[in-house]
Amino acid sequence: MTPLLIQIQRWMMDTKVWRYVGFASAIVGLLCYALSSSFNHLFGNWNFMKIFLYTVFSFIICLIILFARTWRDSRCLRFKAHSPFLVLVITSFYSFFSDKVLTGKPDLYSPISYAAFALMALSLSRQIQCGFEVDLMYFYLGCLIVQLMKIKLWFAIIGACYSYCLIILRSTFSSLKFSAENQYLEEQRIIIRVDSQQHENINTRSGTNLMQLFMTCMDELKHNNSNIAKMLLKKVTGNYKLVATDHNFIVDAIAVETINHLHKAVKSVVDAGFEKVCSELYVNMRKEWLESLLINKLLGLGKTGFQDYMIGRWIKVFKVALRILFPSERRLYDLVFSESTSISSDICFTKVCHGSTRELLNFADLFANRITSAWGLFKILDLFETIDDLIPEFESLFTVSLVNEAIKIKNKLGEISRDIFMEFENLIFLSPVGELDCWVDGGVHPMTCGAAGNILLAFWSRQNLEKVLREYSVVVADGAGKSLFHSRMELIMEQFERNLEAKSQIYEDLALRYFFMMNNINHIEYLLETFWDDRLCKNTRQYLELYCKNSWEKVIDLLKMDVDESVAPDSKADLTKDKLNLFNQKFKEMCRIQSKWRVFNKQLKKQIIIYVENMLMPAYENLIAKFENGFAKNADEYTMYGVSDIQDQLNNLFLSQDVEFVRGPVRNQLVSY
Repeated sequence: MTPLLIQIQRWMMDTKVWRYVGFASAIVGLLCYALSSSFNHLFGNWNFMKIFLYTVFSFIICLIILFARTWRDSRCLRFKAHSPFLVLVITSFYSFFSDKVLTGKPDLYSPISYAAFALMALSLSRQIQCGFEVDLMYFYLGCLIVQLMKIKLWFAIIGACYSYCLIILRSTFSSLKFSAENQYLEEQRIIIRVDSQQHENINTRSGTNLMQLFMTCMDELKHNNSNIAKMLLKKVTGNYKLVATDHNFIVDAIAVETINHLHKAVKSVVDAGFEKVCSELYVNMRKEWLESLLINKLLGLGKTGFQDYMIGRWIKVFKVALRILFPSERRLYDLVFSESTSISSDICFTKVCHGSTRELLNFADLFANRITSAWGLFKILDLFETIDDLIPEFESLFTVSLVNEAIKIKNKLGEISRDIFMEFENLIFLSPVGELDCWVDGGVHPMTCGAAGNILLAFWSRQNLEKVLREYSVVVADGAGKSLFHSRMELIMEQFERNLEAKSQIYEDLALRYFFMMNNINHIEYLLETFWDDRLCKNTRQYLELYCKNSWEKVIDLLKMDVDESVAPDSKADLTKDKLNLFNQKFKEMCRIQSKWRVFNKQLKKQIIIYVENMLMPAYENLIAKFENGFAKNADEYTMYGVSDIQDQLNNLFLSQDVEFVRGPVRNQLVSY
């Protein structure tokens, strides 16, 4: 009795059986619906054109049911994307018009057609997974119950029982891809047939029973796969250390009895002469499961296709595969096939993992081929670092061929990283934002914000960049002991300064021109203060001096007392008074203009003000002292600014450009990174 139940279970799980069931159900449903009163009420009496169109439509439906497996195996996403929408629109229109037109009692053909269509939808759910099959089954079951209720109210019990049976049957199906299982069964029949011809002395019936026992044990193993997938998904999405290894992960997640049963079944099958069959079936099953788990579930590539934002997820999945999943899979294979096969375990294990490993490597290769931007450089470097770190795992797990494939992809990523970095200045300075005009207030240019983010990322990735520059070098390192990375960054910073100087030419006011240079260079200095030396600080100081020379030194010159001593005291006092009046006008005008200029941050603003105070205050205090000596009684009438007033005016210079506002573009880059 037990073998019969096992055989019935196999038939229920076989997609080939369900394909024929669905085809037969579609024919019955289409014929009954054509003869039903529902069709006549909706579309009128039959004529030649309606017969032709209905025949074509029925033929298409039958072809879809028969060749649903072809659609499932196709890599084209149009069918899976469009079919749910098409079914939704058709069922919605049908519901709308049927509710308006169908008011009387239907004949028996209508509920029969709906029952057949529901069974057809169930068969589709066994063959493909486009997302609409179960909903379509529920739609037809609902229509069936409504039609039966219109005939007689208590007939709804019949519809409910039929619906309950289909829904229960649907819920008992395995959550795995049954197309893969059907492939295993077909391979089993082919391999057993070939193997039987080669071993005529082996009893065929006994071998078949052993293979059934083996497949039953494999089914037990499959039931553990969903739990393993959930546990791995938590590891990928959770906060954990990827450097930790767990070579017994899969083995620990599977019941000990399941492994023992499978081990005994394998030994019996191998002893009976079906060694090759057993090994290939096991390899194919585990291979399909690994590819589905890594590529579709963990990486999500099967649902959405290639997306740039998957890089971070890919890194985690790749590390999980090489450090946790593959070693654990190797451990499981050794436990199941220990002392049971003469086939090389290295070869079998490589076959199990080769497909998923190739898919993961192809992902990195595809991303590298489509990236030429400065932002993409750091993504490629992440891929390079990940594969480079995992080369020892490749060497310990796989044969030379797969190790060489990983090294080849790593080398390609390194060469592309090198090429992009050699064009780094062009990519970050010749961007669209680089074409924007400067702000009228001398603020930080958008080009500086964008370049600063990329330069900061370059310093964060300097170890990997230094590595690729040395391993895939196209230039000779200088003899000054500088690293290739820092030598390259010096050239980039020089180019950055030249671009800023070209931008600054838009300002006619020399003081504003140098203020703009000081502002933008200080922005880079602020971001790179933990990476860079004091050369940028020297450049900031240089432009600060030039800014003061072309603005405040002209004001300070008015305070200098260079009057000839032979001049009469009254005339000297008048000249001093004129100088003071001229200073008051010039200082007021200077403060009015520069109070509208925008400085990078409060720290730079404070630095500028202190520098100006150190230049201005001594000369002003000296002039005021001499002026008060000459006009002791009326000095207050001509002194517009006291010393504290000068300091207050200087403190009100410049609009502070919020640090977070300036660093916003940089922060956005880092968040997306």
